[in-house]
Amino acid sequence: MAVSAAAGAGYLLLAPGHSVPPGPFADDPRCAKVVSAAPETLLGRDRDRVSGAGAAAWGDASIVLRCGVEPPAPTTHLCLNVDGVDWVLDEAEADGGGARVLTTYGRTPAVEVTVEGGDGLDGGVLVALNRSLRDIPQQAKCLDMQDALPAQPS
Repeated sequence: MAVSAAAGAGYLLLAPGHSVPPGPFADDPRCAKVVSAAPETLLGRDRDRVSGAGAAAWGDASIVLRCGVEPPAPTTHLCLNVDGVDWVLDEAEADGGGARVLTTYGRTPAVEVTVEGGDGLDGGVLVALNRSLRDIPQQAKCLDMQDALPAQPS
């Protein structure tokens, strides 16, 4: 930790980090467990120093986790089940060529993961992070399109 000349006045300079805006429910105790259980390295990227409750980042914030975001309502957006955890893809962001934003579905507090770049790392990132979500029980699941349609008479 570097100490500046202003330290005599009570100021301490910390190594630079990333500021991540907290979700509205980031103070939920389960978010602290999610962040502490998140891996130190994620797909070869080291964990970054982050300020912001309920947040973690890796690879110079190319991957950002925010716990305590607003849970998604039922949606027609793509929902992926990755090793037993349902994730909803923000298709508008993905179609615009921006970061891929995925949010857990059916868990409160919800967890959002943002992956910069279109290098197809999303699945590997989600698999690696799913272990840290074990303290947030799943209360609802994504439906398959056929589950959502009324049964057709034979």
